[in-house]
Amino acid sequence: MSDSSTEQPLSPALRAVSDAVLAVASQLSVDEVLQRLVECARELAGARYAALGVPDGDGGFRRFLVAGMSEELVASMGPLPRTHGMLGAMLEGSAPYRTEDIHRDPRFRGWWPRQHPDMRSFLGVPIVAEEEVIGSFYLTEKQDAAAFSAEDEALIELLAAHAAIAITNARLYERSRELSILSERNRLALELHDAVSQKLFSLVLTADAAATQLERDPAKARAQLERLKQLSREALDELRSLIFGLRPPDLEREGLEAALRKEIEMLRRIHGTEIELSVEGVPGSADRADEMAVLRIADEALHNAVRHAGAEHITVRLGDGVVEVVDDGRGFDPQEPGLRSRHLGLTSMEERARELGATLRIESARGAGTTVRLEVPR
Repeated sequence: MSDSSTEQPLSPALRAVSDAVLAVASQLSVDEVLQRLVECARELAGARYAALGVPDGDGGFRRFLVAGMSEELVASMGPLPRTHGMLGAMLEGSAPYRTEDIHRDPRFRGWWPRQHPDMRSFLGVPIVAEEEVIGSFYLTEKQDAAAFSAEDEALIELLAAHAAIAITNARLYERSRELSILSERNRLALELHDAVSQKLFSLVLTADAAATQLERDPAKARAQLERLKQLSREALDELRSLIFGLRPPDLEREGLEAALRKEIEMLRRIHGTEIELSVEGVPGSADRADEMAVLRIADEALHNAVRHAGAEHITVRLGDGVVEVVDDGRGFDPQEPGLRSRHLGLTSMEERARELGATLRIESARGAGTTVRLEVPR
Protein backbone atom coordinates (compact mmCIF):
# COMPACT_ATOMS: atom_id res chain seq x y z
CA MET A 1 0.00 0.00 0.00
CA SER A 2 1.51 3.33 -1.06
CA ASP A 3 2.01 6.18 1.39
CA SER A 4 -0.26 8.98 0.12
CA SER A 5 1.53 11.48 2.36
CA THR A 6 4.83 11.05 0.49
CA GLU A 7 5.52 14.16 -1.55
CA GLN A 8 5.86 13.54 -5.26
CA PRO A 9 8.52 15.63 -7.02
CA LEU A 10 7.21 18.27 -9.39
CA SER A 11 7.86 17.74 -13.06
CA PRO A 12 10.39 20.16 -14.59
CA ALA A 13 7.55 21.90 -16.43
CA LEU A 14 5.46 22.45 -13.30
CA ARG A 15 8.55 23.48 -11.36
CA ALA A 16 9.23 26.17 -13.96
CA VAL A 17 5.62 27.42 -13.74
CA SER A 18 5.88 27.40 -9.94
CA ASP A 19 9.09 29.46 -10.07
CA ALA A 20 7.44 31.94 -12.41
CA VAL A 21 4.40 32.33 -10.14
CA LEU A 22 6.67 32.91 -7.13
CA ALA A 23 8.55 35.53 -9.14
CA VAL A 24 5.29 37.34 -9.91
CA ALA A 25 4.39 37.37 -6.21
CA SER A 26 7.87 38.44 -5.05
CA GLN A 27 9.21 41.92 -4.42
CA LEU A 28 11.27 41.99 -7.63
CA SER A 29 11.06 44.92 -10.00
CA VAL A 30 8.64 44.72 -12.93
CA ASP A 31 11.37 44.14 -15.51
CA GLU A 32 12.96 41.43 -13.35
CA VAL A 33 9.64 39.61 -13.07
CA LEU A 34 8.99 39.82 -16.82
CA GLN A 35 12.53 38.66 -17.57
CA ARG A 36 11.98 35.61 -15.35
CA LEU A 37 8.73 34.92 -17.14
CA VAL A 38 10.30 34.99 -20.59
CA GLU A 39 13.16 32.76 -19.43
CA CYS A 40 10.64 30.32 -17.92
CA ALA A 41 8.67 30.34 -21.19
CA ARG A 42 11.81 29.43 -23.13
CA GLU A 43 12.56 26.57 -20.71
CA LEU A 44 8.98 25.28 -20.60
CA ALA A 45 8.58 25.12 -24.39
CA GLY A 46 12.11 23.96 -25.14
CA ALA A 47 12.65 26.95 -27.42
CA ARG A 48 15.98 28.31 -28.54
CA TYR A 49 14.66 31.87 -28.46
CA ALA A 50 11.86 33.54 -26.49
CA ALA A 51 10.51 37.05 -26.18
CA LEU A 52 7.79 38.86 -24.25
CA GLY A 53 6.35 42.05 -25.71
CA VAL A 54 4.14 44.62 -23.98
CA PRO A 55 2.73 47.16 -26.48
CA ASP A 56 2.69 50.88 -25.81
CA GLY A 57 -0.57 51.53 -27.68
CA ASP A 58 1.24 53.69 -30.24
CA GLY A 59 2.59 51.09 -32.64
CA GLY A 60 5.61 50.17 -30.53
CA PHE A 61 6.51 48.15 -27.46
CA ARG A 62 6.70 49.58 -23.95
CA ARG A 63 8.74 46.54 -22.98
CA PHE A 64 10.31 43.84 -25.14
CA LEU A 65 12.36 41.27 -23.23
CA VAL A 66 14.24 38.34 -24.78
CA ALA A 67 15.89 35.09 -23.70
CA GLY A 68 18.36 32.94 -25.61
CA MET A 69 20.18 35.85 -27.27
CA SER A 70 23.43 37.45 -26.11
CA GLU A 71 23.51 41.13 -25.21
CA GLU A 72 25.83 41.73 -28.17
CA LEU A 73 23.35 40.12 -30.59
CA VAL A 74 20.44 42.11 -29.19
CA ALA A 75 22.44 45.35 -29.45
CA SER A 76 23.43 44.60 -33.06
CA MET A 77 19.76 44.42 -34.12
CA GLY A 78 19.16 48.07 -33.29
CA PRO A 79 16.00 49.66 -31.82
CA LEU A 80 13.04 47.69 -30.47
CA PRO A 81 10.74 46.22 -33.11
CA ARG A 82 7.38 47.76 -33.90
CA THR A 83 4.06 45.92 -33.53
CA HIS A 84 3.89 44.73 -37.13
CA GLY A 85 4.12 41.36 -38.90
CA MET A 86 3.74 38.32 -36.67
CA LEU A 87 4.62 40.41 -33.60
CA GLY A 88 1.55 42.55 -34.19
CA ALA A 89 -0.64 39.63 -35.24
CA MET A 90 -0.30 38.05 -31.79
CA LEU A 91 -1.68 41.25 -30.25
CA GLU A 92 -4.83 41.32 -32.38
CA GLY A 93 -6.62 38.27 -30.99
CA SER A 94 -6.62 36.02 -27.94
CA ALA A 95 -5.93 32.72 -29.76
CA PRO A 96 -2.45 31.12 -29.70
CA TYR A 97 -0.73 30.27 -32.99
CA ARG A 98 1.69 27.45 -33.86
CA THR A 99 3.50 26.68 -37.11
CA GLU A 100 6.43 24.58 -38.29
CA ASP A 101 7.68 27.33 -40.57
CA ILE A 102 6.88 30.96 -39.83
CA HIS A 103 8.20 31.96 -43.28
CA ARG A 104 5.14 30.39 -44.91
CA ASP A 105 2.71 32.62 -43.06
CA PRO A 106 1.63 35.68 -45.09
CA ARG A 107 1.84 37.78 -41.90
CA PHE A 108 5.58 37.12 -41.67
CA ARG A 109 6.64 40.48 -43.05
CA GLY A 110 8.31 43.66 -41.86
CA TRP A 111 10.99 44.02 -39.19
CA TRP A 112 13.85 41.58 -39.70
CA PRO A 113 17.34 43.04 -39.17
CA ARG A 114 20.22 41.51 -41.11
CA GLN A 115 21.84 40.32 -37.86
CA HIS A 116 18.64 38.58 -36.69
CA PRO A 117 19.02 34.77 -36.55
CA ASP A 118 16.84 32.75 -38.89
CA MET A 119 13.75 31.19 -37.30
CA ARG A 120 11.32 28.53 -38.51
CA SER A 121 9.14 26.85 -35.86
CA PHE A 122 7.02 29.36 -33.96
CA LEU A 123 4.61 29.52 -31.03
CA GLY A 124 2.84 32.75 -30.18
CA VAL A 125 0.60 33.07 -27.09
CA PRO A 126 -1.25 36.32 -26.32
CA ILE A 127 -1.35 37.56 -22.73
CA VAL A 128 -4.94 38.51 -21.93
CA ALA A 129 -6.38 40.46 -19.00
CA GLU A 130 -10.13 41.20 -18.80
CA GLU A 131 -10.58 40.36 -22.51
CA GLU A 132 -7.82 42.80 -23.52
CA VAL A 133 -4.58 41.60 -25.12
CA ILE A 134 -1.90 43.35 -23.08
CA GLY A 135 1.16 41.46 -24.36
CA SER A 136 2.38 38.27 -25.96
CA PHE A 137 4.91 35.46 -25.68
CA TYR A 138 6.91 34.72 -28.83
CA LEU A 139 8.81 31.41 -28.97
CA THR A 140 10.85 30.14 -31.89
CA GLU A 141 13.12 27.24 -32.90
CA LYS A 142 11.87 24.20 -30.98
CA GLN A 143 15.10 22.47 -29.95
CA ASP A 144 14.13 18.80 -29.84
CA ALA A 145 11.44 18.61 -32.52
CA ALA A 146 10.36 20.14 -35.81
CA ALA A 147 7.49 22.07 -34.20
CA PHE A 148 6.02 23.09 -30.87
CA SER A 149 3.38 20.74 -29.45
CA ALA A 150 -0.10 21.20 -28.02
CA GLU A 151 1.42 20.53 -24.58
CA ASP A 152 3.90 23.37 -25.13
CA GLU A 153 1.01 25.64 -26.05
CA ALA A 154 -0.98 24.68 -22.92
CA LEU A 155 1.98 25.34 -20.62
CA ILE A 156 2.69 28.76 -22.15
CA GLU A 157 -1.01 29.65 -21.90
CA LEU A 158 -0.81 28.86 -18.16
CA LEU A 159 2.28 31.00 -17.88
CA ALA A 160 0.55 33.80 -19.82
CA ALA A 161 -2.20 33.91 -17.21
CA HIS A 162 0.41 34.71 -14.55
CA ALA A 163 2.17 37.16 -16.85
CA ALA A 164 -1.15 39.01 -17.13
CA ILE A 165 -1.08 39.52 -13.36
CA ALA A 166 2.48 40.87 -13.48
CA ILE A 167 1.75 43.27 -16.35
CA THR A 168 -1.50 44.47 -14.77
CA ASN A 169 0.33 45.13 -11.51
CA ALA A 170 3.00 47.04 -13.45
CA ARG A 171 0.31 49.22 -15.04
CA LEU A 172 -1.29 49.89 -11.64
CA TYR A 173 2.09 50.75 -10.15
CA GLU A 174 2.92 53.16 -12.97
CA ARG A 175 -0.53 54.75 -12.69
CA SER A 176 -0.18 55.14 -8.91
CA ARG A 177 3.16 56.88 -9.43
CA GLU A 178 1.58 59.25 -11.95
CA LEU A 179 -1.21 60.06 -9.48
CA SER A 180 1.32 60.56 -6.70
CA ILE A 181 3.34 62.98 -8.84
CA LEU A 182 0.15 64.83 -9.80
CA SER A 183 -0.86 65.06 -6.14
CA GLU A 184 2.54 66.50 -5.19
CA ARG A 185 2.32 69.02 -8.05
CA ASN A 186 -1.11 70.13 -6.84
CA ARG A 187 0.22 70.46 -3.31
CA LEU A 188 3.18 72.52 -4.51
CA ALA A 189 0.94 74.76 -6.62
CA LEU A 190 -1.29 75.37 -3.59
CA GLU A 191 1.71 76.10 -1.36
CA LEU A 192 3.14 78.53 -3.92
CA HIS A 193 -0.22 80.29 -4.14
CA ASP A 194 -0.90 80.37 -0.41
CA ALA A 195 2.56 81.40 0.70
CA VAL A 196 5.03 82.66 -1.87
CA SER A 197 2.62 84.26 -4.35
CA GLN A 198 0.90 86.28 -1.62
CA LYS A 199 4.25 87.37 -0.18
CA LEU A 200 5.48 88.49 -3.60
CA PHE A 201 2.23 90.40 -4.19
CA SER A 202 2.73 92.17 -0.86
CA LEU A 203 6.29 92.98 -1.91
CA VAL A 204 5.04 94.73 -5.05
CA LEU A 205 2.43 96.78 -3.13
CA THR A 206 4.93 97.75 -0.43
CA ALA A 207 7.52 98.80 -3.03
CA ASP A 208 4.90 100.93 -4.79
CA ALA A 209 3.92 102.56 -1.48
CA ALA A 210 7.55 103.30 -0.62
CA ALA A 211 8.17 104.87 -4.02
CA THR A 212 5.09 107.09 -3.64
CA GLN A 213 6.07 108.30 -0.16
CA LEU A 214 9.79 108.70 -0.81
CA GLU A 215 9.61 112.46 -1.47
CA ARG A 216 6.42 113.36 0.46
CA ASP A 217 7.17 111.49 3.70
CA PRO A 218 10.68 110.01 3.95
CA ALA A 219 9.96 108.56 7.42
CA LYS A 220 7.00 106.52 6.14
CA ALA A 221 9.02 105.50 3.08
CA ARG A 222 11.79 104.14 5.35
CA ALA A 223 9.16 102.17 7.30
CA GLN A 224 7.87 100.71 4.05
CA LEU A 225 11.40 99.76 3.02
CA GLU A 226 11.88 97.95 6.34
CA ARG A 227 8.63 96.13 5.70
CA LEU A 228 9.92 95.32 2.21
CA LYS A 229 13.06 93.72 3.69
CA GLN A 230 10.95 91.65 6.09
CA LEU A 231 8.62 90.40 3.36
CA SER A 232 11.59 89.53 1.12
CA ARG A 233 13.11 87.50 3.94
CA GLU A 234 9.82 85.67 4.56
CA ALA A 235 9.36 84.91 0.84
CA LEU A 236 12.90 83.51 0.68
CA ASP A 237 12.26 81.35 3.74
CA GLU A 238 9.04 80.01 2.19
CA LEU A 239 10.86 79.12 -1.03
CA ARG A 240 13.62 77.34 0.89
CA SER A 241 10.99 75.42 2.82
CA LEU A 242 9.22 74.34 -0.38
CA ILE A 243 12.47 73.30 -2.06
CA PHE A 244 13.48 71.31 1.02
CA GLY A 245 10.06 69.65 1.06
CA LEU A 246 10.54 68.45 -2.51
CA ARG A 247 13.50 66.32 -1.45
CA PRO A 248 12.12 62.86 -0.60
CA PRO A 249 13.27 61.65 2.83
CA ASP A 250 15.41 58.51 2.86
CA LEU A 251 13.18 56.35 5.04
CA GLU A 252 15.09 53.21 4.06
CA ARG A 253 18.24 54.62 5.63
CA GLU A 254 16.91 56.98 8.29
CA GLY A 255 13.54 55.64 9.41
CA LEU A 256 10.36 57.57 10.20
CA GLU A 257 11.52 59.17 13.46
CA ALA A 258 14.77 60.57 12.00
CA ALA A 259 13.02 61.87 8.86
CA LEU A 260 10.41 63.63 11.00
CA ARG A 261 13.11 65.13 13.24
CA LYS A 262 14.80 66.63 10.15
CA GLU A 263 11.52 68.15 8.99
CA ILE A 264 10.86 69.63 12.44
CA GLU A 265 14.38 71.08 12.62
CA MET A 266 13.93 72.68 9.20
CA LEU A 267 10.63 74.29 10.25
CA ARG A 268 12.16 75.53 13.52
CA ARG A 269 15.08 77.10 11.66
CA ILE A 270 13.03 78.77 8.92
CA HIS A 271 9.95 79.90 10.87
CA GLY A 272 11.32 80.20 14.42
CA THR A 273 8.35 78.23 15.76
CA GLU A 274 8.75 76.21 18.96
CA ILE A 275 8.14 72.54 18.02
CA GLU A 276 8.46 69.72 20.54
CA LEU A 277 8.80 66.06 19.48
CA SER A 278 7.83 63.26 21.88
CA VAL A 279 8.61 59.67 20.85
CA GLU A 280 6.92 56.87 22.78
CA GLY A 281 6.78 54.26 20.00
CA VAL A 282 6.62 53.78 16.24
CA PRO A 283 3.24 54.11 14.51
CA GLY A 284 2.06 51.56 11.93
CA SER A 285 4.02 48.87 10.12
CA ALA A 286 7.61 48.80 8.87
CA ASP A 287 6.37 49.03 5.29
CA ARG A 288 8.18 51.97 3.66
CA ALA A 289 5.18 53.04 1.57
CA ASP A 290 3.05 53.17 4.75
CA GLU A 291 5.75 55.09 6.61
CA MET A 292 5.97 57.60 3.77
CA ALA A 293 2.19 58.17 3.95
CA VAL A 294 2.41 58.68 7.74
CA LEU A 295 5.27 61.14 7.26
CA ARG A 296 3.36 63.09 4.60
CA ILE A 297 0.32 63.41 6.89
CA ALA A 298 2.48 64.60 9.80
CA ASP A 299 4.26 67.06 7.46
CA GLU A 300 0.96 68.47 6.23
CA ALA A 301 -0.32 68.96 9.78
CA LEU A 302 2.95 70.69 10.76
CA HIS A 303 2.97 73.00 7.74
CA ASN A 304 -0.68 73.94 8.33
CA ALA A 305 0.11 74.83 11.95
CA VAL A 306 3.14 76.92 10.99
CA ARG A 307 1.85 78.66 7.88
CA HIS A 308 -1.89 79.00 8.36
CA ALA A 309 -2.64 78.73 12.08
CA GLY A 310 0.03 81.16 13.29
CA ALA A 311 0.95 78.73 16.07
CA GLU A 312 3.62 79.69 18.62
CA HIS A 313 3.99 76.19 20.05
CA ILE A 314 3.48 72.79 18.40
CA THR A 315 3.75 69.34 19.96
CA VAL A 316 4.30 66.22 17.87
CA ARG A 317 3.82 62.85 19.50
CA LEU A 318 4.78 59.49 18.02
CA GLY A 319 3.28 56.54 19.87
CA ASP A 320 2.40 52.92 19.20
CA GLY A 321 0.00 53.19 16.29
CA VAL A 322 -0.53 56.93 16.81
CA VAL A 323 0.77 60.22 15.39
CA GLU A 324 -0.54 63.41 16.97
CA VAL A 325 0.16 67.05 16.07
CA VAL A 326 -1.19 69.67 18.50
CA ASP A 327 -0.85 73.44 18.01
CA ASP A 328 -1.96 76.57 19.88
CA GLY A 329 -2.85 78.46 16.70
CA ARG A 330 -5.96 80.37 15.74
CA GLY A 331 -7.96 77.21 14.95
CA PHE A 332 -10.84 76.79 12.50
CA ASP A 333 -14.17 75.06 12.02
CA PRO A 334 -13.47 71.63 10.42
CA GLN A 335 -17.10 71.44 9.22
CA GLU A 336 -17.12 74.81 7.49
CA PRO A 337 -18.66 74.48 3.98
CA GLY A 338 -16.13 74.86 1.18
CA LEU A 339 -13.16 74.58 3.55
CA ARG A 340 -11.59 71.63 1.73
CA SER A 341 -11.89 73.29 -1.66
CA ARG A 342 -9.74 76.15 -0.34
CA HIS A 343 -7.31 74.05 1.69
CA LEU A 344 -6.41 70.94 -0.29
CA GLY A 345 -4.00 69.84 2.45
CA LEU A 346 -6.93 68.61 4.56
CA THR A 347 -8.22 66.52 1.67
CA SER A 348 -4.72 65.19 1.02
CA MET A 349 -4.37 64.04 4.65
CA GLU A 350 -7.78 62.36 4.59
CA GLU A 351 -7.04 60.55 1.32
CA ARG A 352 -3.66 59.29 2.57
CA ALA A 353 -5.28 58.07 5.79
CA ARG A 354 -7.94 56.14 3.82
CA GLU A 355 -5.24 54.48 1.70
CA LEU A 356 -3.48 53.41 4.91
CA GLY A 357 -6.68 52.05 6.40
CA ALA A 358 -6.03 54.51 9.25
CA THR A 359 -8.34 56.79 11.22
CA LEU A 360 -7.75 60.55 11.00
CA ARG A 361 -9.36 62.88 13.55
CA ILE A 362 -9.13 66.66 13.27
CA GLU A 363 -10.34 68.60 16.32
CA SER A 364 -10.32 72.39 16.17
CA ALA A 365 -12.28 75.52 17.03
CA ARG A 366 -11.68 79.17 16.34
CA GLY A 367 -9.21 80.57 18.86
CA ALA A 368 -8.66 77.17 20.46
CA GLY A 369 -5.87 75.58 18.40
CA THR A 370 -5.96 72.31 16.45
CA THR A 371 -5.27 68.62 17.15
CA VAL A 372 -4.60 66.22 14.28
CA ARG A 373 -4.57 62.59 15.40
CA LEU A 374 -3.75 59.67 13.09
CA GLU A 375 -4.38 56.13 14.35
CA VAL A 376 -2.56 53.58 12.21
CA PRO A 377 -3.45 49.87 12.30
CA ARG A 378 -0.60 47.43 12.73
